[in-house]
Amino acid sequence: MLRPAVLIAFLVATPTLGTAAPCGNTGSGFEAWKSDFARQAKRAGVKRKGLQALAQTQYATRTIAADRNQKSFKYSLDKFMRVRGADTIVSQGRKRKARNPQFYAALERQYGVPAGVLIAIHGMETGFGNFMGDSQVVSAITTLAYDCRRSDFFIPHALGALKLVDQGSITTATKGAKHGELGHTQFLPGNAMKYGVDATGDGRVDFYNMTDALASTANFLRKKGWKPGRGYQPGQPNFAVIQQWNAASVYQQSIAIMAARIDG
Repeated sequence: MLRPAVLIAFLVATPTLGTAAPCGNTGSGFEAWKSDFARQAKRAGVKRKGLQALAQTQYATRTIAADRNQKSFKYSLDKFMRVRGADTIVSQGRKRKARNPQFYAALERQYGVPAGVLIAIHGMETGFGNFMGDSQVVSAITTLAYDCRRSDFFIPHALGALKLVDQGSITTATKGAKHGELGHTQFLPGNAMKYGVDATGDGRVDFYNMTDALASTANFLRKKGWKPGRGYQPGQPNFAVIQQWNAASVYQQSIAIMAARIDG
């Protein structure tokens, strides 16, 4: 046991202990938390542009409202697929594959992921890029990192978003989904940092470019254990990989069903 004098000296020498700004369930503590998080971000390797982006973030009330009101994942599989427009996704997905078969074949050769899986994800996430979100990505993901409900989960993604700003992949103005997902297939920023692919070869990973986004999606799935040529329906080897894309069982099953119909 430390003697009192030693304990006092220890605490003085380690001022960061017990000084972390707490998470919160309202916006009242957000600015204080941001100041503390800036120090954490700097230690994690975030540079000047990322830190400036953090300073400019605002508490995203619409993100919090959306996070408190997620209903669709509680639907039955049939209702979920109806609500999400599965028949339309399959119909349009088949046409997209037929218009550009070489593109999808090249992705499958490189990553082993069939066209149907990538197309189903693309259709489900953003309607093939028709709506990629209307919330500021950096503010949304930073708000979720601050929010007490799932702070530990979102902090790495908030750091990822700030690093994406440093890299020039996004800015503070970049729009995405209310939970901070970005681009054609709605990557969380931490995953975007880890699995992003510059498939166009222009020196920049751009998740709002379909080629980069779908290559990045295929790379994510391959790195998560996708086995080329193996099945992806429930009970088959690659279904476990689809489960890592989204945690909701109805979403996972819908992707598998639509992908098979698109590839069939």
